Amino acid sequence: MSSSRITRRHFFHGTLMAGAIPIGGFGSVASLKAMGYKSPNEKLNLAAIGAGGQPAADLKLAHSGVENVVALADVDWARGRESFERFPQAKRYKDFREMLDKSGKDIDAVVIGPPDHMHTYCAILSMQAGKHVYVEKPLTRLSGEARMMAAAAERYKVATQMGNQGYSHDATRVACEILWSGEIGDVKEVHAWSGKPSWPQGMTKLPPASAVPDTLSWDLWLGTAAARPFTEGDADYKAFVADRNAKAGRPNSTDGFGFYLPFNWRGFYDFGSSLIGDWGIHILGPANWGLQLHPKYLVSVECIKKSEVPPFTFPDELAIKYEFAARPGMPPVTVYWYHHADGDAYLPPGMTADEARKVPGEGPQVGPVQGQGGFRMGTGGVAKAAPRAASGPPNRTGYNLIFSGAKGYMGTSGRGEGVGLLPGSRWAEYKLPDPYLTRSPGASTGSNHAAHLHDWVRACKGGAPACSNFSIAAPYTEWLVLGAAAVHCEGKLVWDNAKGEFSNNKAANQWVKPAYRKGWEVKA
Repeated sequence: MSSSRITRRHFFHGTLMAGAIPIGGFGSVASLKAMGYKSPNEKLNLAAIGAGGQPAADLKLAHSGVENVVALADVDWARGRESFERFPQAKRYKDFREMLDKSGKDIDAVVIGPPDHMHTYCAILSMQAGKHVYVEKPLTRLSGEARMMAAAAERYKVATQMGNQGYSHDATRVACEILWSGEIGDVKEVHAWSGKPSWPQGMTKLPPASAVPDTLSWDLWLGTAAARPFTEGDADYKAFVADRNAKAGRPNSTDGFGFYLPFNWRGFYDFGSSLIGDWGIHILGPANWGLQLHPKYLVSVECIKKSEVPPFTFPDELAIKYEFAARPGMPPVTVYWYHHADGDAYLPPGMTADEARKVPGEGPQVGPVQGQGGFRMGTGGVAKAAPRAASGPPNRTGYNLIFSGAKGYMGTSGRGEGVGLLPGSRWAEYKLPDPYLTRSPGASTGSNHAAHLHDWVRACKGGAPACSNFSIAAPYTEWLVLGAAAVHCEGKLVWDNAKGEFSNNKAANQWVKPAYRKGWEVKA
């Protein structure tokens, strides 16, 4: 039995995400022009920092055959060939700072997607130049950088968006509405998980230096990070990857997994935040939004389980515990995040995976069905595996986040692109609450990734703020990536939000507040 209303005590949440008009004047053509916004009928002049891989996909969707692409920057022109060939008229640069200097007058907005350690530097310089910015997830590598990004976005009055496209899917918004309706009661625990990372982690030694490829500027790639030799790996590294692939049932290939480039950097402490930032920022989105998980309510963070901690990469398996104080109308809540070897990391007590799963073809359908880019629904970034042996673990629920409420359970899947009540029989007879949050303006595209970019483009042209603008995305990233800091420590880390640091472990703050290489300091 469902409630079709949003209760009074949950009413305040919608105003945070329903497209409110900001003080800066999104409703006034004169003030928009003064702030550098374009008319909705004018074409946006786009640039990108990162021209291959994910930023190339983002730029393609932002462009959508409508806007202009005027400049591209990539430190590796082999990697950037994808966008160079797609937009041959765009000017090309290796150093994005040169792009802003020489082509800045022609650029309105910048898609930013280099490795995570460069997000803050690239975004703040772009905002200082008056450019709207779309920054790939996670917004920043370190918690302290997220606070810097929020302050810069407020100071420079530009349109912003983080690339957690689940926020543009109807299912994430419906999940919030179900929570606020009181259907599952007060939520005191949230359990969310991903599989183990597909990229190799756990190396215990650095291979010898290799020659830098002719197409790559290694110093520019390192950027704010401490200097170190380039290496593509050696025979020992290739043997390590082969053994890892064999144990995971994957083909033996190192394609895409050079020692640092083009993607293995995510597992290194100095460059990324492993699956916490890669998939955690997606999977925990419905919890962040629906439960208003702001760092001002964060009490503590603790790594409660981890496999052996390697010297320079994250461990494969871990569990993080976040404790939040009561928020208006909501009790204290504990959020658990797991890197789990296989299967579901959590099931409601006494409930099997079969019982938890939705009943096929029954219950409300929410939004378009989204593909997971080759990932199994509910695992959060684990590539498709070989068929499971009959003796293997039971079938999964299809969820990768479960809310435990006083009156029941709700799950979400993918990037927040699926939602359901548990057990599945409860969803089969459920009637959704009346819509309360506005739906994504780009939802008609059928792709939440495209909708997310279109939401930002609309904001760049003076529309309402994008759904994951930095006033939303920065606080979310700030508390989430503290889990990456907790990996380095034993015991509970107590959060002092006023100071933006841990109060009981000063050494842990080296993983909170950034230290940049000389010459690459960020001055917000």
